[in-house]
Formats: sequence, structure tokens, C-alpha cells
Amino acid sequence: MNRRFQELDWCSTPLGELSLRRRWDATVDRDVLEIKLDDEFLMSSLFTVAETELARRALAELPGGDLDVLVGGLGLGYTAQAVLADPRVRSLSVVKALDVVIEWHENELIPTEPPLVSDRRCRFVHGDFFAMLRSPEGLDPTAPWRQFHAIVVDIDHSPRHVLDPSHREFYEPAGLRRLAEYLCPNGVFGLWSNDPPDQGFLTALDSVFAQARAEVVTFANPLQNRDATATLYLATARPES
Repeated sequence: MNRRFQELDWCSTPLGELSLRRRWDATVDRDVLEIKLDDEFLMSSLFTVAETELARRALAELPGGDLDVLVGGLGLGYTAQAVLADPRVRSLSVVKALDVVIEWHENELIPTEPPLVSDRRCRFVHGDFFAMLRSPEGLDPTAPWRQFHAIVVDIDHSPRHVLDPSHREFYEPAGLRRLAEYLCPNGVFGLWSNDPPDQGFLTALDSVFAQARAEVVTFANPLQNRDATATLYLATARPES
């Protein structure tokens, strides 16, 4: 018999009260894992299509193998898991500001299958993704390379709905130019957003990258008995000059 509700962990963070919980949902007849920040839902195992598609579509843009990938944000791990499902991936760095979320994965409180910690290609990097972009040490000081073939980011709700005001500059041309410095020539930047396509953000992407587009992903919302959508932004870095 499944317990109807269980709080697996809770802690106070600089962003607010963070909790990991598991509850039985009669609508889908299974357990659901959720991460909440104060009263906001950050992630739910009910809705993972767009997170998985973010990784899959970003990597589909890349030819060849031996790919080095960085994911900004960890959550329930579905984006990272989709990256590792691609056999061409040589390494994956997952940057997460809240070390407790890394601990949830290391202690397998979040039961990804297979566990992220069991894949030798994957390593967790504890740090603020946005601050690390501005740091001379770079996005992953432990990596033997400075640039990545793909960087995919799933942290804020959208370019306009950010978790912290310090993130806003990242979505402007200056912040995107810093990101582009960490991409290989013709590398790919992917971003998840919970809002509809934002023409202002696409304009910022176009000013930095060789090409950029927004793709809307549709998925089922069983709680409301309707379809829901998310937006994926995909941008390709300029070729080597």
C-alpha cells in the first residue's frame, strides 16, 4: 500500500524553503515526485516530456560523437538522463546551485533509472550557473576542456519569470555572449521555458548566435484533462572564424 503523502526531505535555502515530496495521485494511479520552492512547484514527475525533449532536440542538432555536454539545473534529473541516453555523449557536467539537490541524487532519494550517479560520464558541479558564467574559473573548473558541444539550461521558469533577479542579465545579449564563449564552434544552446515563445528573447538570441528558433512542445496534463505546452529555445553558435 502506498502512503498518500510523504515529505522525503526539506531544507531552508537562500532562494526559499525547498522540499522533496512523494504523493499518491489517484488521477494517474501512481506515485508522483515533486520539488517545491516555497509554494511554487519547480518540477513534477508528472510532467517530464519537455525536459527530456530539451536534451534530445539539442543533441540532435550536433553531428559526430565524443560530445561534451553541460546541463544547467538538475531537479529530478530528466534532462540529464536524456543527455546520457545518447551514446555519442562523452561527458556530462551538471551544474546545480543547491547542494541538497545533488545529495538527493547521490543518496538516490530521486530514483532515476538508471541512477545518474552510476554513469561514469556524469559529474555534479556544485555552483551557481549564472555566477560561474561570469567567473574566470568557468562553468566546470574540473573539466579538462573549456568549451562544450552543447549547453542546455532548465533553471528559471522562463526568460521573464526568473527565480532570482540576478538571473535576468543572462537572457540579454551580454549574458548570452558570455554563454556563447563556452560553446564550441557550431555548438548548441538549449533553454526550457514554461511560457509561450518570447519574441524579445529570440531577438536577443539572434544577435549572438548564427541561428535561433523556438519550438513549442505539447504534452498531456492529466490533472486538468487537457494538453499543456512548454517552449524550447535552440540556438547554434557561430562557426569558427
